[in-house]
Amino acid sequence: MTQQGARWTADQVLALAPDVASRKAGSKLGTAGPWSEAGSSDEGTVWGLCKGSGSKPYQTVVDIAGAAGPAYKCSCPSRKFPCKHALGLLLLWAGGDGAVATVPADQAPQWAGQWLAGRRERVSRKAERAAGAADGGADPQAARRRAERRAERITAGATELEQRLTDLLRGGLAAAEQAGYGLWEETAARMVDAQAPGLAARVRELGAIPSSGPGWPVRLLEECALLHLLDEGWLRRERLPLDLAATVRSRVGLPGSADGPPVRDRWLVLARYDTADAKLTTRRTWLHGTGCDRTVLLLSYGAAGRAPEPALPVGLCLEAEVAAYAGAGQPRVALGEQFAPPAPTRARPPGVTTAQAAARYGRALRDDPWLESVPVTLSEVIPVPAGDSWQLADAGSDHALPLTAAARSRPGLWRLVALSGGAPVTVFGECGHRGFTPLTAWPHGEGAAVTLC
Repeated sequence: MTQQGARWTADQVLALAPDVASRKAGSKLGTAGPWSEAGSSDEGTVWGLCKGSGSKPYQTVVDIAGAAGPAYKCSCPSRKFPCKHALGLLLLWAGGDGAVATVPADQAPQWAGQWLAGRRERVSRKAERAAGAADGGADPQAARRRAERRAERITAGATELEQRLTDLLRGGLAAAEQAGYGLWEETAARMVDAQAPGLAARVRELGAIPSSGPGWPVRLLEECALLHLLDEGWLRRERLPLDLAATVRSRVGLPGSADGPPVRDRWLVLARYDTADAKLTTRRTWLHGTGCDRTVLLLSYGAAGRAPEPALPVGLCLEAEVAAYAGAGQPRVALGEQFAPPAPTRARPPGVTTAQAAARYGRALRDDPWLESVPVTLSEVIPVPAGDSWQLADAGSDHALPLTAAARSRPGLWRLVALSGGAPVTVFGECGHRGFTPLTAWPHGEGAAVTLC
């Protein structure tokens, strides 16, 4: 990526945009008109001055070789990361038409060089602090006592939840419709008090099911059964296999650790998307190891409206180590040492048929009954309408997977339809009991990845 012959595509740059408005505004600034003194270095820095409404141009600099993905600095007042000026500068650089000059790193303007030096010093200090903590800076006895106290609270909460589920079933599911959402919110608050956020989240999901449409009693009973299974798993966790016990701990909300052996590979960035609530933004980044043929998940969080890191653009490939979290069949990993910055690639993950994707999800449920979906790449599929819905149909058979309701409401569906034009495409997404959610697609033959989320 730091070599000027290996530039990102416009789609990879726009995948960094925090929202649709930033994507549109950044696209307008991706031409040479508003920019002056734009340059880049082989060390992975891009800078430039962008004319704004004031008398002084905005100073914009991007570190595209950051270990956690791109980092940005702009003198504009925007609180979005990246701002429209950083997006526009990257689009100008990605165009490769000479508008961004290539110069030695020591010839970068002083304001850009100072920021970059300060950033890399901060990254180095952070790594040193993390290494010190890993060497045993915390008191292990105190940590053990805290873990025991929390386990006791979760056990009390799970026992109380079992009693509430029993009362619900004895009184009949119709009572849940009459009680309204307040019953579930109060129960969820009790689980929060018990320090079991995973149980609390599942209880809140139960509250949205009554009166949600035809068949809601069946859906409520199914979800209550899964919640009961999780409760019983926690209360009898000492009898479970180690991997399944780790999965139960993760599902109730206990933090895990990435203590699996590090795996070094070239990891293709398959998809990235954020979900947010009032307190937290969660970023999911799917990676595929081109050597180990594994698809893994990076989870990161940002508080108070801040975008999480890393911000790895879809379609790039990075050589790095990852370490797996404990749990039966869990795809989550932690990103370790990176040996080269992300760079464009023509690699694609191998695909399967729709029938094989459904079977893969079924097998995964044996290890994790609470699993919502699994990552799957479908090869040679065509998006086709199916009544009021859409599905992805195999080009060579009668099998198909329906799209989820969330996928049908996104603009990405129409990008997928336009990309296909009736021809087979390769699609990566999440396959679960509600259907398939497409996240990234590649056209038939050659072509860059197109994000759909």
